[in-house]
Amino acid sequence: MNGMECAGKGSGARCGGAATRLCARCEAVAYCSLSHQIAHWSRHKHECDRLQQQMKSVEVLNDFPFTFSREATFQVCVKQEGRCSFLSNRGLHEVGMWMHECGCGASSASFDRLRLNNGWDLPSVLCPCGPEKELLQLAVFGELLALFPGVHIHIELVGPAIPPQRDGEKIHISKYACCNEDECECKIAIENTFPGTKFGSAVTLQLWRGFYHDRCRDIVKDSFPHLIIAPNGGIAAYSSWLPSIELIEKIGVPAVFTDYCEEACHLAASCIKTVSDRPLKLPVQLNPFRQPIAVEDSVLLLPCYSNCFLFGM
Repeated sequence: MNGMECAGKGSGARCGGAATRLCARCEAVAYCSLSHQIAHWSRHKHECDRLQQQMKSVEVLNDFPFTFSREATFQVCVKQEGRCSFLSNRGLHEVGMWMHECGCGASSASFDRLRLNNGWDLPSVLCPCGPEKELLQLAVFGELLALFPGVHIHIELVGPAIPPQRDGEKIHISKYACCNEDECECKIAIENTFPGTKFGSAVTLQLWRGFYHDRCRDIVKDSFPHLIIAPNGGIAAYSSWLPSIELIEKIGVPAVFTDYCEEACHLAASCIKTVSDRPLKLPVQLNPFRQPIAVEDSVLLLPCYSNCFLFGM
């Protein structure tokens, strides 16, 4: 529990030390002292039973069909191994498209470095050489060519983090990323699938700076969306989502959201119901394609993974 934040922080006196005192019922929140636990109970009692039920799913959430599952889940959570050391032990730390999987990569790279490159820049033994999900690099959207060959896909990427100079930028992807070995089957396959430049672009990305409700009018000028996806949306955490939810409800486009843990999805569902006055069309459920490395320093002791749960409206 090293690094856990006291759930009663701000409840009267300042925290007196590390948050090592667990709620005996749910075991999902921790406190620095008995006084903070007592002071926080008036709020925590409304969520305690729900968190207790969520904690029963720990083993299911931590179960991945990989040889590194224990290191990526339990050992990261109990601080036996950090994300950086996990990547370093596999030759992936700050390398290729794994550059942004830890704080080191995030702090050392700017958005402009996320421009398209020729591939994963990794040997085939470390490269998936096929469909792989990585939302922090634009080039990874080329993997959609392997998943949906011959289908033209247009994706609008909307968010306040897009730099002003890249607002409205359109990017064409005509091949998916390969490893750095000349004779690898991934390069042979891509040469047979996309010979020369005759095939053209099958995936187009367009960048929009701002919130969806502010930029929707610009987006729909060229094409009306078939589906809206918000990975790790944090709907309950950001009030800026409310007008976007209202707009999505109004235009009637299916929307799918993901978040780090089940509790975040529960809170998001409450926000959506407040706006739409109806339950979710797609109930909260475990995402089989969640990232297998546990999130470090989570506020709750619930298992947290990138894109862990999904739900939709």
